[in-house]
Amino acid sequence: MKLIVNADDLGRDVQTNDAIIGLARSGYITSSSLMANGPAAEEAVGNLHKCPELSVGVHLNLTEFNPLTRSHDFGALRHCLNERGEFKGEMFLRAISIDSALAEAIFGELLAQVNWLISRDVKISHFDSHNHIHNIPGFFPILKRLQKHFGIRKVRTTWNIHGRQNQKGWSSRYQKMIWHYALRHYYRTVTTDGFCSLSDFVETASTQNLPHKSVEVMVHPGDADHTEETSLLCTNWRERIFPQTILINYDEL
Repeated sequence: MKLIVNADDLGRDVQTNDAIIGLARSGYITSSSLMANGPAAEEAVGNLHKCPELSVGVHLNLTEFNPLTRSHDFGALRHCLNERGEFKGEMFLRAISIDSALAEAIFGELLAQVNWLISRDVKISHFDSHNHIHNIPGFFPILKRLQKHFGIRKVRTTWNIHGRQNQKGWSSRYQKMIWHYALRHYYRTVTTDGFCSLSDFVETASTQNLPHKSVEVMVHPGDADHTEETSLLCTNWRERIFPQTILINYDEL
């Protein structure tokens, strides 16, 4: 099995940046996704030279911090912002209907986020998103338009490997299968076969033979809410659970 260990939220704050860069240099992670509108995004870009083997994707963000779009260009995007001009959050975004005006405003913001990284000579390996908002069905046409615009052919798939505490019903699994198929075949896109958290992967791989030829494992170094996950990451979990795995980054997928 080919295994990508991707650290989310690069650029969120200095603590997260330090943790991700340090673990990348130590070989614990192979890929990361950077949020261009994160408060520490500039600092993160400045440290990428320390880990040249790390693939870097865009952590598309519509749920936290301020947009990069200029205030007079907000348009329908204002509906997604609070009184401080920050994104209102994941639950709000998942609850609203994305009409044509909002879709255009969202595309403009994500265009700005990707261009921000390109302007700083970051080689973009893939797209994923903060709070998995690119999995929202109404977001799919926007994602594909963004892929076509930048020629990005690699995207994180939907969460489809689940531990005991995160099981999904048949209807949800079927919807995920359809989304996974559409992601791969509309504007042909490369994804891993599986995607999950590190804890779900370790738990599931400990009890059953996974059929996937490739899996992306998501981690969050530097986040106080994921200290157990980071502690697990720094053990010999891979050798114990899946010794035949080959670590790769998104550039090698």
